[in-house]
Amino acid sequence: MSSAATRPAGPDDLWSVDDHLEDILGSVRPLEPIELQLLDAQGCVLVEDITVPVSLPPFDNSSMDGYAVRVADIAGASEEFPAVLEVVGDVAAGAGEPVRVGPGQAARIMTGAPLPPGAEAVVPVEWTDGGLGEGPVTGMRSRSLAPEGSEGQVRVHRPAGARAHVRAKGSDVKAGDLALEAGTILGPPQLALLAAVGRGSVRVRPRPRVVVMSTGSELVQPGEALAKGQIYDSNSFALTAAARDAGAIAYRVGAVADDADTLRSTIEDQLVRADLMVTTGGVSVGAYDVVKEALSHAGDEDEPGSGVEFRKLAMQPGKPQGFGSIGPDHTPLLALPGNPVSSYVSFELFVRPAIRTLMGLEDVHRPRVRATLTADAPLRSPKGRRQFLRGAHADGTVRPVGGAGSHLVAALAHADALIVVPEDVESVEPGTEVEVVLLG
Repeated sequence: MSSAATRPAGPDDLWSVDDHLEDILGSVRPLEPIELQLLDAQGCVLVEDITVPVSLPPFDNSSMDGYAVRVADIAGASEEFPAVLEVVGDVAAGAGEPVRVGPGQAARIMTGAPLPPGAEAVVPVEWTDGGLGEGPVTGMRSRSLAPEGSEGQVRVHRPAGARAHVRAKGSDVKAGDLALEAGTILGPPQLALLAAVGRGSVRVRPRPRVVVMSTGSELVQPGEALAKGQIYDSNSFALTAAARDAGAIAYRVGAVADDADTLRSTIEDQLVRADLMVTTGGVSVGAYDVVKEALSHAGDEDEPGSGVEFRKLAMQPGKPQGFGSIGPDHTPLLALPGNPVSSYVSFELFVRPAIRTLMGLEDVHRPRVRATLTADAPLRSPKGRRQFLRGAHADGTVRPVGGAGSHLVAALAHADALIVVPEDVESVEPGTEVEVVLLG
């Protein structure tokens, strides 16, 4: 763990939210870059600047299905007095050497096809008779059905200026331009650009592998029948989904019973596929808080520097927290409280930034804004605790959603923000401007 954070003087003293987060981020390092094929790189962070080797588009091409023409040949054209041009052939997308367009000539051209030599503009087929000798048409006849359409004459009913309906070479990006900067997250548009400039693979930091496990003998897999005293395991689903939302490859482990040996064994089994481990539950001061029991002395002589430290934070919800590293590779582990709201708030404040740091991102935090509190009564907050209340944010205002209880998971489903009440504030009146963490 990092020594950068200001540690409390005694084991029972409270850590601040900021010091706990600083300790985590001071210990987590970005993953080493690897070369991946494009589709395998989706969601990863680019570690190199990408410059454009060839201009896009690489040649002047048509933006319409129509006819490539010389401007002078169609000047003054109208439906009453159309310009009559000789069709010298077809120019299709991907075709080889195109035909040449001379005076009084036109070439039938398809969208994306290169502008043939001699042509200065493209007139859409809807401005012509399509070579049928009648009025304006609405489309071209298929070449397979009417190959003669690439010959004969075409009547053009409207004039066009130079470069009309022509996409210029390099109008998207030019050779030598910076296409993507290092630090870019690769989504579908970015992968499309990489493919368009000819990159088959790219150097990135891989998506972190995060293992999520919940603890508690009372937890039951959703879909199974509940016995007396049991509840469904929701935390592992919430946190696994949250890890994926943060950019990780997340693995959910079924709930582990309240047995320290079983928990240690499960964690050891999961280390092989983890860049980060997250547990939820078992970190407080109860007789069955097995995460604390199992991991408080996880480090040994064979793994110097490893171990998980459990601490109390000056926050609500989420006072009990654990952080450290385990295993031969010193895999970071964050131990979160078991109450659903506490675990989710803790994830957003501490685990998400750790995941984003592993990805190599500069900005690892959720956005924060100022908003006006709308509420029926003042918000109360315990002295000396930084409180994070669920809220709904819209149009510069935020309103509380549900109560302050850390077990109220139903209210969490309707919140899209956290209202932050500082440690030195015990009451917040409606109409007060507050800090808000935006969750989505």
